[in-house]
Amino acid sequence: MNLLSLNPEEIKTGVKNTQLTITVFGMGKMGLPLAAVFADAGARVIGVDIDKERVKKINEGKNPVPEEPGLAELIERNVSAGRLRATTDGLQAAKEAEVMIILVPTMIDEHGNVKLGPVLDVAEKIAQGLEPGNIVITEATMPPGTTESLIPIFEKSGLKLGEFGVAHCPERTMTGTAIRDIRGQYPKIVGASDERTLQAVSVIYEMINSKGVIKMSSIKAAEAVKVFEGVYRDVNIGLANELALFCEEQNLDALEVFNAANTQPYCHIHRPGSGVGGHCIPVYPWFVMNLSRRETRIIRAARVLNDEMPGHMVELTLKALNMAGIAAKNANILVLGLTFRGDVYEFRKSPSIPFIARMKEWCENVYVYDPVCGESDAKRYGAKWWAGYEDMNVVVIMNDAREFKALNLKEIGAKMRNKIIVDGRGIINKDEAKREGFIYMGVGRT
Repeated sequence: MNLLSLNPEEIKTGVKNTQLTITVFGMGKMGLPLAAVFADAGARVIGVDIDKERVKKINEGKNPVPEEPGLAELIERNVSAGRLRATTDGLQAAKEAEVMIILVPTMIDEHGNVKLGPVLDVAEKIAQGLEPGNIVITEATMPPGTTESLIPIFEKSGLKLGEFGVAHCPERTMTGTAIRDIRGQYPKIVGASDERTLQAVSVIYEMINSKGVIKMSSIKAAEAVKVFEGVYRDVNIGLANELALFCEEQNLDALEVFNAANTQPYCHIHRPGSGVGGHCIPVYPWFVMNLSRRETRIIRAARVLNDEMPGHMVELTLKALNMAGIAAKNANILVLGLTFRGDVYEFRKSPSIPFIARMKEWCENVYVYDPVCGESDAKRYGAKWWAGYEDMNVVVIMNDAREFKALNLKEIGAKMRNKIIVDGRGIINKDEAKREGFIYMGVGRT
């Protein structure tokens, strides 16, 4: 099937009748939901991953990403129907497909430079399977200009750009809501190498996204959209954290002030917190900082400040212990939340990790509890596992898990050695904590 020669109706028919084959490289938390949604729309989908156990599980109709609501049902249904299968053979999968989607991780080194090894490896495999009329789509978030830099690799196939199409359609999903997001929480962004590719790719995504697509003028513009989304959030979280630190100095409650200010339609102050983690928000600013010929002062300042927040949480904890007359070296500290976000099993740049490391410079007994983690996770990051509140001097809230939002302060206070809470996510009712006799510290809320 030569996609570049088909009209929109012919493409739609090809998808619905399982005549179109889509290969998705990367069966992680974003790639697998995308593959399952495309299969559910009728396409024949091949998922590629280097993890043999993950591939085996998918082919058995089992879900290797249990925290993603609705995914298990999609996998079981579409594997049974023969529309979805997985493989470790990326070359063969490329040969069988008309559309190849790259959704493997992009990371940065300690200097903020992007590491494209997995992307380049996939591009080489695609080049060996590329045929006229095929389309290659990058969904992995990369610095603007990266997708077009892959074209010489694709042209090793012997084809020239125009005989095949290239597009960038950035993933706009979050762990825990991936299927909802793919199917239409936001419009899909599409940038392509030419008008025929733009039309074909737009039709394909419109079939799975109820909000439709936004067609960009270029591939680079599409890449910039996703990067800028992450930069916006990082900078605005940095602003919120800076204002929260000011509120601490002035004895103001930051959340009270922010909530009131945000009733004005042009004000959108984000929530302050214990730090910024995950694969996205702490990473994308570096794509801009390292590409820009100008000094990116605002972006850099926000990144530095957000990285300092786990250290500020240590300061708040020490201050609270001092108020209670407790020597830090003798304290039992319970950290609530080890993952970067509540109820998501992911540790990438989790603020809890540097908090634990710095807190251990002051006291030996740092414990951790997270409803999606276990004892081995705690040990890996230098803490002791403790699924309770008995004998604790202070509880430090580092992520916003549902369980932590529903804490019964009366119950946990009765178990603790001292009633002290340091709230890094603004999820505790400060007035209730005071009524229950707690010393309460929070970011912007001391």
